[in-house]
Amino acid sequence: MAIMGTTIFSHILPVIFGFFALILVISGSLEDNNPKLGLGIALFVIACVFPYLVLSVLI
Repeated sequence: MAIMGTTIFSHILPVIFGFFALILVISGSLEDNNPKLGLGIALFVIACVFPYLVLSVLI
């Protein structure tokens, strides 16, 4: 049985990170704002990798 709270790390936080990452990527590319675009790309990569790193430690 999985540890309680793993749903937060596997389903909720990555979606929130991904949403804000897409907002930052779109905003950064439309405004030609490279720091905002870079932050959005980094946040998107973190959102993709985050569940694998956290859940491998928790489970």
